[in-house]
Amino acid sequence: MDEELFEIVADSVTVEVTDKATGKVFRRELPIDYFENANFLRLSGENLDGSLSQLVFYTHRGIQRVKDITGKGPDHDRCGGHGHSHEHEE
Repeated sequence: MDEELFEIVADSVTVEVTDKATGKVFRRELPIDYFENANFLRLSGENLDGSLSQLVFYTHRGIQRVKDITGKGPDHDRCGGHGHSHEHEE
């Protein structure tokens, strides 16, 4: 049975890099919390002093939603008037 996936959550990430000089591939498993949904990808971990540090990467959809909720989005209703009354011409 296919299940819709709305978010991806993990307690660690695996980073794979290819060294430019040698072409060798290196893989490292890192203790970084991973959270991804349609709006953003967030990586969380600890700094050297043990405090929380996060990197957040927004998707195009996520950026539009942030603009909408902060009042910096377009001055039109993307829902086509949903929730607004329309005056009818006679």
